[in-house]
Amino acid sequence: MTTAASRAIRLCGTEQVDPQLRTLRAGPLSVEFDNGAIRYVRIGGVEVLRGISFLVRDENWGTETPVLDDLQIDEKPDAFSVAYRGTCAGACGRLIYQARIAGGSDGALTFVVEAEPETDVLTNRTGFVVLHPIEGLAGKPVKVLHEDGREEVSIFPDYVDPRCPFTDIRALSHEIAPGIWATCTMEGDAFEMEDQRNWSDASYKTYVRPLRRPWPYRLPKGEKFTQAVRLQLLGTLPAGSSKNLNPFINLTIGRAIGRVPRIGVGVAADEAKHALEVPELIRRLAPQWMVCQVDLRFGHGQVELESYAALAQLAGAGVVLEIITKGTLDPFGELEPIGTAVHTIGLDLDAVSVFPAQDMKSVQPGAPWPAMPTFEQNYAAARRAFPGVPLGGGMAAYFTELNRKRPPTGALDYATFTTCPNVHAADDVSVMETLQAIPHLIRSTRAFMGDRLPLRIGPSQLGCRENPYGKSTAPNEANGRVCLSRIDPRQRGLFNAAWTVGYFAAGAREGIEAVAFGDFTGPFGHVYRKADFVQPWFDEQDGRMVYPAFHVMAGLSKLNGATLLSVGTSGADSIAAIAAEKDGRTTLWLSNLTAKKQSVQLSDTPISARIALLAADQFERAAADPNFMESPGKRLDDQFISLDAYAVARVDLHRSSST
Repeated sequence: MTTAASRAIRLCGTEQVDPQLRTLRAGPLSVEFDNGAIRYVRIGGVEVLRGISFLVRDENWGTETPVLDDLQIDEKPDAFSVAYRGTCAGACGRLIYQARIAGGSDGALTFVVEAEPETDVLTNRTGFVVLHPIEGLAGKPVKVLHEDGREEVSIFPDYVDPRCPFTDIRALSHEIAPGIWATCTMEGDAFEMEDQRNWSDASYKTYVRPLRRPWPYRLPKGEKFTQAVRLQLLGTLPAGSSKNLNPFINLTIGRAIGRVPRIGVGVAADEAKHALEVPELIRRLAPQWMVCQVDLRFGHGQVELESYAALAQLAGAGVVLEIITKGTLDPFGELEPIGTAVHTIGLDLDAVSVFPAQDMKSVQPGAPWPAMPTFEQNYAAARRAFPGVPLGGGMAAYFTELNRKRPPTGALDYATFTTCPNVHAADDVSVMETLQAIPHLIRSTRAFMGDRLPLRIGPSQLGCRENPYGKSTAPNEANGRVCLSRIDPRQRGLFNAAWTVGYFAAGAREGIEAVAFGDFTGPFGHVYRKADFVQPWFDEQDGRMVYPAFHVMAGLSKLNGATLLSVGTSGADSIAAIAAEKDGRTTLWLSNLTAKKQSVQLSDTPISARIALLAADQFERAAADPNFMESPGKRLDDQFISLDAYAVARVDLHRSSST
């Protein structure tokens, strides 16, 4: 090896560092200031709003990162204020704005922006976005004041709403504690709400300019505009704060609640040949299933199928063909050659799923669908082309598209969808927060597709496989955090390992059958290969190298068929955990979902417990040794576990049977 990897590379795969959040307080009111935006608006420790931000989004829904100047922050015990000048500049144009934020001990908060385009700005949306949290609000009452003065009493959607729950919004009010209501008023244009859980965001988003208006649209040079968001409380504020002063996150392993899902990987057609170059690592990863891409838009066929057959033999994994057709009105004519090639090769299929090309692009609710085969025609063609092979249905694109276009279930053997966590925001906190939405997606899918169908999710990963909302995925030459980009540097860091544990644990708790993550190699891979994009530190090394998530994938694979155990925790937003019992042993996987050190107190820890740790200090050794997490680890001398930023740990315990 050559130079040591920096801490930034070890954690997130890039030297670019997310701005530090700064806590501002005024009595019981607290907010986190984040590069011009506000996060986590809390009253007495209770989260009222997830965030408020002023955004410029381009014609592909990319978000321009603002540059802040003349930042002034003033803090007093009973008030705080922030002022700055923001500049958003990119291919869409250049816009400057003056922002003022003020908060008081009565819980009042204002955020005002006066903006001026310095050039014409081509945008899909420019203005305020207000986020309400999903935890504690899903299914709860909300009062809506509309633009015309009409008042509506409703609820925040429980199941994920494919349409806008509320339109023409002037204000939203919800109860944050018995008898205390928070009212958020938005000024400067019409606002409407979308259920951001569709894209795995952990929020309900109220945004400026309804989608029924044409987009992209042009903001003329020199034409100033003003927008504002104001928060007010009605009711008597509680005395004191509800802060948890316990420095430890308590964790308890409980009873049997089901089976551990099968874990798998996706395989992009152009990555299969690279994966075959590292057979020993494919065997070591040992996924139970592979979602193998056959995209007829790009002429995939027998060559790709032969590679998949070889990979399946190496990994001992079942093969699911994810077939994207050209979307002609003769789906069988498109599928028959693939079915013939499968038979000729002797490829044993675990399942097949078929999606027309038209479904890879988003269609807004209420808009006409393009001409394409019906669900029934696609399914009948697939059954005919692949007789006796289980058939999956749903969407190869994201849950959003499945929720908006729900297939009939009678002809299906399982349901499927994928997620991408950086559609709307690519910062570390927002991406990790998407784990909170995964249970909501699963429950909502079962609500409209029924409990009969098993659910398989994936391949999901940090990067964007395909952009349903624009012409293409976003470029990322600077190796940064970019929305809707195929290249996410965190794939190579501990961040992805922690996120993978959290995603798998969330799916397991909801009883899904299987979940697939990323790819063997490439931008979504778990094994390093030289590529046409920069991979700091890894590009300098000799020999076979693996990313941190490789060890998580290989470790979770060993839990196949194990009994899933419940895990109770006092810090679910900070620590992810999954526990399972197999062959008389209990295994616990933990991950720190934050950039701060976390301390965990594990109840009823047996004397024989041992812990294997993968943190920043172990990064380089783990990258060079695919068996790094195979060691029994060190003895866990007490019930306390310290986890550095995005660290993962495996704890092996001997416990009495919980069944």
